[in-house]
Amino acid sequence: MIAYNDESGTDGALRRSLGVSRRRFLSTCTAAAAAAIAAPAFGASPALAQTASGKGRGVGRALVPAERRGIILYTVRDATGRDPLSTDLPSGFREVFRELARYGYKQVEFAGYGQHANAPGGSNLESVAGAKLLRSWLDDYGLRAQGNHGFIPSSWPLNQSDLDQFKRHLEMANILGMEHMGTGGDPTGSAYRADWDVAADKWNTLGQIAQGAGIKLYTHNHDAAYGFLLDGGPLDAQGRPTRSSGIRKLEYFLQVTDPKSVWLEMDIFWAHVAQYKFHTYTAHDGSQQENIFDPAALVRCNTKRYPLFHAKDGIVNTTSGQGYDMVPFGTGVIDYRTFFRRVGAKNYHNPMVEQDNAPSSTVPAQSLNHARTGYDNLAALRK
Repeated sequence: MIAYNDESGTDGALRRSLGVSRRRFLSTCTAAAAAAIAAPAFGASPALAQTASGKGRGVGRALVPAERRGIILYTVRDATGRDPLSTDLPSGFREVFRELARYGYKQVEFAGYGQHANAPGGSNLESVAGAKLLRSWLDDYGLRAQGNHGFIPSSWPLNQSDLDQFKRHLEMANILGMEHMGTGGDPTGSAYRADWDVAADKWNTLGQIAQGAGIKLYTHNHDAAYGFLLDGGPLDAQGRPTRSSGIRKLEYFLQVTDPKSVWLEMDIFWAHVAQYKFHTYTAHDGSQQENIFDPAALVRCNTKRYPLFHAKDGIVNTTSGQGYDMVPFGTGVIDYRTFFRRVGAKNYHNPMVEQDNAPSSTVPAQSLNHARTGYDNLAALRK
């Protein structure tokens, strides 16, 4: 999402390897709406990264209001799982909450409720009593729980055990004060439309149950869910379609799920990986078609379906197969200033800083240090 002025260097080579120009882009709305938004790009050279990361900082109004700045606790999972008896570093939920609040965070997203057994409350807080204890600590440090990557029933149709457990998690979410509850997995791992139809039926049902408890149910997705749906063309030996209309799996999921019951959380890093990986498809007539994914355009066309983001940064690496390597938020090339400006609704979206590789086996304080860097860079984004 960074503009390019020439075809030389790493950026030009990347575009040429994809066979796309810098002015080609995907419209997920109408052609008129597409004409009004900037074209996506696929990363930048290290020389451009410094300019991009500094642009728009410290001047004007904040793009992410202070009360919307959050972090998913997966980023600091080593800290919550650390033995407090063996270190002076923050350990367990209570001390980590205090540290994150000190950095300035106002929101957290859970990635489960486990911590070290020697931390206050014990190892497993996945219970009503555990939720009450966690809520007391959140309140102590002025934090709000905004979501959780937790339990989604595997059964469909739902069996009673899964339904009961799902309802327990909804009860815990309410105790914790969450507005949203979700999962870190795709609705289905399939590429076939029929399977996404089944997944939509399941999620519509789960979403209605969650809605009845006052909770918005969301799915969090990585790059694969933005690949192309197989929905036509010649059938294979098992009677399954082999070609695509060009619609992406999650775009279809948005169409066939109830906007009042099912929400999504975009991981912006993985959406950019999808932009890099999934740019051509085989149409029903066998022709090769180009369709470049524009993450911000998808959000802009479905603003209220995306209450949560994972704000995760990367640097270009075209040898990895993903196009990017993860780095602390605000130190990479993904143009978050442009992204947040384009999607708008800054008082609705909740960006959660995430860095999957923040924990280090040799630098025990690294994940918390990167969490602080992420907060500072999120807070510094200005219009």
